[in-house]
Amino acid sequence: MAYERPGESPIDYNQCRYGQSKLLFRGPRRDTSKAFCAFIGGTETYGKYIPEPFPSLVEAKLKMPCVNFGTVNGGVDVFVNDETIIGLCSKASVTVIQIMGAHNMSNRFYSVHPRRNDRFLKASTLMRTIFREVDFTEYAFTRHLLTSLKALSPDKFDVLEQELKAAWTARMELLLNRITGKVILLWVSDVSPDENDGTEELGHDPLFIDRKMIDHISTLAHDYVEVVVPPEVNRFGTEGMKFPQLEASAAQEMYGPDLHQMIAKKLAASIK
Repeated sequence: MAYERPGESPIDYNQCRYGQSKLLFRGPRRDTSKAFCAFIGGTETYGKYIPEPFPSLVEAKLKMPCVNFGTVNGGVDVFVNDETIIGLCSKASVTVIQIMGAHNMSNRFYSVHPRRNDRFLKASTLMRTIFREVDFTEYAFTRHLLTSLKALSPDKFDVLEQELKAAWTARMELLLNRITGKVILLWVSDVSPDENDGTEELGHDPLFIDRKMIDHISTLAHDYVEVVVPPEVNRFGTEGMKFPQLEASAAQEMYGPDLHQMIAKKLAASIK
């Protein structure tokens, strides 16, 4: 573990852009004019606090450039609406898509920021009608909003959850159909999709995604890699991670380098 001055990151993420995309990605920037692998996903793909996230480890194993399009707290929306990223993924030898939760995307109940998908923007008329007693101006993040709504009324929340699942499935189908190259789906969680039932508060990440949903979209992919985190991996805490002192509590909630090694090993085998 490494500490630096408060607020100063000990990792240089070498952030860069590709083409006309407005997003900043983890670098250094890779050459996409020759054969390469693309990786899109959320915080784990980006590798926040991780010196060598799994896209970099796969690159070392395959001896092929791996472009990291991971976005911290990213959802499906940020990628499906980015023409540059869709074009690059279609051009890649293979694209690995980390399964992201259904909460960080716009739907019939609420809208999120187009690039920072974890940011709640506004509730729809439908949402305000169902949850009349809620003051939505109190919420800035989707997870905080959904946790409060479920605690307030589990029955009403069931309707919202079903909408999130349906919207996620449709959005993933769109994403997979837009990427014309080979795609590998990646599941990373403390539990398998069979156990992700939402009984603990909102459930495990990726939120609201179950086996039925995975089976449905897997028909549009070339392979599916499932990584369920073994209990012993979490015992290492923040060992091997680098983060500012003020972000120590956030770092403790994330997977460490050991898991990234495990993911890279499985992905490299799949890609080969």
